[in-house]
Amino acid sequence: MYYRTTYSSPVGTMTLACDGDHLVGLWLDGQKYYGGTISGEMMEKSCIPVFKAAHNWLDSYFAGERPAISQLPLAPIGGEFRREVWGILCEIPYGEVITYGDIAKRMAAKLGKDRMSSQAVGGAVGHNPISIIIPCHRVVGSNGSLTGYAGGVQTKVKLLELEGADMSNLFVPKRGTAL
Repeated sequence: MYYRTTYSSPVGTMTLACDGDHLVGLWLDGQKYYGGTISGEMMEKSCIPVFKAAHNWLDSYFAGERPAISQLPLAPIGGEFRREVWGILCEIPYGEVITYGDIAKRMAAKLGKDRMSSQAVGGAVGHNPISIIIPCHRVVGSNGSLTGYAGGVQTKVKLLELEGADMSNLFVPKRGTAL
């Protein structure tokens, strides 16, 4: 059984999902792949302790603080490859960005391979079920393109600005999947 609640944020209403003990989802309304990792119905139930902890974490984050991801019991649902990529996302410091190619190199080394497809990494990043907390918004194209954010490129910009990221070498693509 999965439970859900909502959170009103400066970037829009979010739905949070849990299994009772662990946060398993956080999606912006209208986000691509919204609820995609949850099979079955989610029952509305706001009084679960993990939701209170997540709300407090998000309050701190949107107040410009830098709460630790480790403060929350996360259990994103996905295959081993995706979970490994999401683990790398959790290591990206606030206000910093990493490229899909950089993650691909790290994954290749982890898996003992010569190389790894940036597109495979992009698929894992794009299907991150716990947006913002697992910071997929900190991943950019190799040329500084703010591409590939399931919550929309303008949300990605707002989150990076909130974190104080250096935006001088980053740009919004004129065309692409982020728009």
